[in-house]
Parts: sequence; structure tokens; C-alpha cells
Amino acid sequence: MSALNKIARTMVSNRRGILAADESIGTMSARLEQVGVEATEENRRVYRELIVTTPRLSESISGIILADETFHQKLSDGRTFPEFLDDIGILTGIKVDTGAKALAGASDEKITEGLDGLRERVTDYVRHGATFAKWRAVITIGDGRPSDRAVRANVHALARYAGLCQEGGLVPIVEPEVLMDGAHSLAQCQKVTTAALESLFEELDLMQVQLDGIVLKPNMVVAGTDSPERPAVADVAQATVEALRATVPASVPGIAFLSGGQSPELATKHLGAMQGLGQLPWELTYSFGRALVGPALETWRGDNANWAAAQEALSSRAVANAAAR
Repeated sequence: MSALNKIARTMVSNRRGILAADESIGTMSARLEQVGVEATEENRRVYRELIVTTPRLSESISGIILADETFHQKLSDGRTFPEFLDDIGILTGIKVDTGAKALAGASDEKITEGLDGLRERVTDYVRHGATFAKWRAVITIGDGRPSDRAVRANVHALARYAGLCQEGGLVPIVEPEVLMDGAHSLAQCQKVTTAALESLFEELDLMQVQLDGIVLKPNMVVAGTDSPERPAVADVAQATVEALRATVPASVPGIAFLSGGQSPELATKHLGAMQGLGQLPWELTYSFGRALVGPALETWRGDNANWAAAQEALSSRAVANAAAR
């Protein structure tokens, strides 16, 4: 077993999942302001400390994805976030893309950037304790979307990112997210998700990415947020697994779903429903952000008197998702 394969399997095994705490400074600041907390660097640090110091978190969470700012910050006891996570048996991940920007010639579609200087950044992150990385591509469904150009540009970038990470010793989380935004049906989402994953694995093969040393982080197949269609949990689970069976090689160790804006409870129900759909070649787990930490932030609201209650809110969601596996 290669070192990359061992890390990837650790990330998705033993009913644990991955916590995405890698919001950009802008996104995290906006979420703090929504609950009445001043958007300062210190408040972002304190909130992330609340998350990682949640008691018994390692029983449900195998790895935590950090933003660059958090990666270089320290907890109140003087340890860096990677040092603390290593001490409690949780792997440290790092978001390495620099965000989605308008695609040239198609301003209503996005291309994720961040490849420039990535080799050197990977080396630095490994030196300071990272074991895996994340890169998110966004694909929209709409009138004439996604275009072949947008899909190809994004999966090409994902494959180049994955190759650079593996070269430097990081397991890449490969995240092609088909967004929930729009009025599309469940069937449309399944068609686009299947096509995007098909293109992704063609590019990964072209770049000679070691498939047993990655974790795939796709969207679940759901109807759009503006769609009048509200599929049953069983239908979402079936459509999602069908898309995966059609595209994902058995050598991939695990699939860690993003929540994509679903409510915490619904994302967990969908994850649980997939577990009973026959023998699958990969582990199915979760890599949730808001669906895990949203309740904790709503509970904390910057008041340290709510610290324990906020950690309990996070712990409850993590335990529920582990149970759903």
C-alpha cells in the first residue's frame, strides 16, 4: 500500500468523515456578521478553535480542511492548528485553490484558479503538517450550461492540481461541484453530474494521477433549489449512486460528498439512504461544511458562554453523519 493510498483510506474509513472548515476570509467574515460577530482575524481564529477543540471530534471526523489563514494561526495554547490536529488524531487538509473566476468568453460560467506556484505551496504545506488538499470546481446548470468549454477547463485544472499534490506528497480531494442553484430537475442534475465525472476521470487518466491516492468529493444528485420538483430521499440516493457507478473506477478509495447547501438533516438522510443500495466498490462518506458547523455557529454567536453548547451542536451533527454511514 502506497503512502498516498494509506492516507486516502484513513480519510474515508471507520465511519468517519471530513470537516470542511476552509471558507475564504470573505465567506467566513460574512457568516460571522450574519450572527452578529465582528469579522476580524481573531474572531475567525477563535471560531475555528471552537470547532477543532470539540470533545471527541476524532471519533467522527478523520480530517479537517483548513484555509491558508487558519493553517498558519495558533490556538490559545500556542500550538498551530496542524500541530493540534495531529495530537488528537485528525489529519490536516489545506484548501489550495484561489477561487472561482469568470471563464474567458463565458462570464456566466466559472474556472477555478490557483495552479501558479502550487508546487512550491504544496512543499510548504507538507513541511508544516498537511497530509491532504482540496480544490473545488463549480459547474452550473442553466440555459446552455454547462458548456463543454467550462467542463473541460475545470476538469483539466482539477487533474493538474491532483498531479501536483501527489507529486508533493499530499492526497488530493478532487471536487467537481454541480451547483444546486437553478430550476433543473433531478434527471438534469444526474445527466450533468455523470458527464462531468466522465470528463474528470478522462483527464485524471491523461495526467497519470494515482486513483487509489485520491478522494472524490462530488455533489449529491438533487433537483435545483428553484425546481418545483422535490424528489424523495430514496430517489436522490438512487440517482446519485447511478451516476457514480457509471463513472467512478473501483480503485478510488472513497467518495466524500459535499452538502452543497442542503439542510444538515436532509444531507444526512441522503447519505444514509445510499448505504443500502447494494455492494459498492468505494466507501461513501461526507465532507460537509455548513451542514456540520452551521448549527455550531448559530449557537455560539460570539458569546463564549455558549461555547460548550456550540461544540455539542457540532458533535451531534458529526455523530449523526457517522451513524448514517
